Amino acid sequence: MRRISRLAAVFAALTFAAAPVLADTTQEVVNKAPNGLALTPPMGWNSWNKFACDVNEQTVRATADAMVASGMRDAGYQYVVIDDCWHGPRDANGFITADAQKFPSGIKALADYVHSRGLKFGIYSDAGRLTCGGRPGSQGHEYQDALTYARWGVDYLKYDWCSTGDRNAKEAYAVMADALRQSGRPIVFSMCEWGTAKPWLWAKNTGNLWRTTGDIWDSFATKDKAHDWAHPVTDIVDLNEPLWSYAGPGHWNDPDMLEVGNGGMTPAEYRSHFSLWAMMAAPLIAGNDIAHMDASTRSILLNGDVIAVDQDTLGIQGHRVVKDGTSEVWTKPLANGAVAVLLFNRGEQPATISATAQQLSVPLTRRTRMRDLWGHRDVRLRNAAISAMVEAHGVAMFRLDPAGTAR
Repeated sequence: MRRISRLAAVFAALTFAAAPVLADTTQEVVNKAPNGLALTPPMGWNSWNKFACDVNEQTVRATADAMVASGMRDAGYQYVVIDDCWHGPRDANGFITADAQKFPSGIKALADYVHSRGLKFGIYSDAGRLTCGGRPGSQGHEYQDALTYARWGVDYLKYDWCSTGDRNAKEAYAVMADALRQSGRPIVFSMCEWGTAKPWLWAKNTGNLWRTTGDIWDSFATKDKAHDWAHPVTDIVDLNEPLWSYAGPGHWNDPDMLEVGNGGMTPAEYRSHFSLWAMMAAPLIAGNDIAHMDASTRSILLNGDVIAVDQDTLGIQGHRVVKDGTSEVWTKPLANGAVAVLLFNRGEQPATISATAQQLSVPLTRRTRMRDLWGHRDVRLRNAAISAMVEAHGVAMFRLDPAGTAR
């Protein structure tokens, strides 16, 4: 705490122009070793998809309580993240404050409460002058804000890309990455510039995850005609899937937060959404009202077999290996020689989808153990192939252990 206080006194006097001078150059940040965080894709909850700017401390406390009571914390969901619109004005020294009406107890007290529930706390800012919701952004205040977050007990920062003018994304994210490194606290860095600057090519040691697309839309395949930045699940999948080789422990492709439970899709479509995110080693950041979710939503978000695929320590993003019209086969290598297989039906009618050992690049023998991850049961492998009748817009998902060993 003394170190943070001493640095705070220095940084309080910084001007907008002087702040970037203290940063390492962009290339120096890129060349630094990873921060050692997010060795598996982060799991948690974010306020935006359900609550947008209608967020307050009561909602966040209730969500933290519900994550514990529902079993989500024990299933691996760690982070409780406040998205946009928590900000108040900056004080006379330029330090950010919280909206006093929405967060009367302050962010530090809220973070302490989240921590007391055995969870971690996240917050949101923007690389521009203003956030997407019109609140103060971090441009020119990166080091002050990082120090403030550290003093509050922040564990995760989502960093957006509104009101950035002609800023260079690589430079802007490098400045905040450096500020977080110097804050004295380990903070997961979630970069949200929508993939426009292709961060997968340069951000491996800058951020722990980076958005690869525009915002998700709570729809399976129907586009939002009013907003060209919003994408249904299938569009996001097609944009994110080709980037599979860039993901790995500590640096993940992020196809945006989950919409499971928000009402725009059927249970089958939400199962597909959750399964595809797990196959793509995506962060599993719930975006629903956890305190009031129904049994169907809970059964999806708490499917431990599917979560285990996402959280596999090998850290390889799965990808599509077969596409035949609206039928697809995906694979994801897992630790200890296991493989996850997804049969995905984009079509409007049920379809039988099959995959051979050659297509899966894995031996299928009598010793192979196969588990149905939505049926929660072991199933028999027949004719050295996998085959299932898959409902419309649905999936069948399996874990194969060629040596027959248990998970």
